Amino acid sequence: MTAKLDYRWHLREVMATRGMFSTTDLRPLLAERGIDLSASQVYRLVVERPERLSLKVLMALLDILGCRMEELVEPVAARGAQRRRKVAGESASPEADLRGVGDLRPKRARVVTDRDE
Repeated sequence: MTAKLDYRWHLREVMATRGMFSTTDLRPLLAERGIDLSASQVYRLVVERPERLSLKVLMALLDILGCRMEELVEPVAARGAQRRRKVAGESASPEADLRGVGDLRPKRARVVTDRDE
């Protein structure tokens, strides 16, 4: 069986080691290299782990930060690579065992008209 891989995104740490502590510092540097991202896109790129990333953006980041790809993206073994099979009678989560069916049923709406008052 092949091992499942995941990754860690270290853009924020690499920026900090280069003296860049604000996501707004990165936007004009990307624009100089032909990468036009909104402020919110740059913020998400720095703060969150990207699911998709253009190679042009990656190359621009490597150029701006003067680093290698291994410094930005660290391959790691995926968590939960082996999935547990559900046993009959077992719920999806422990919290679901604590709730009764009554908690999940909607309450009937009460319609008030002028005649009821």
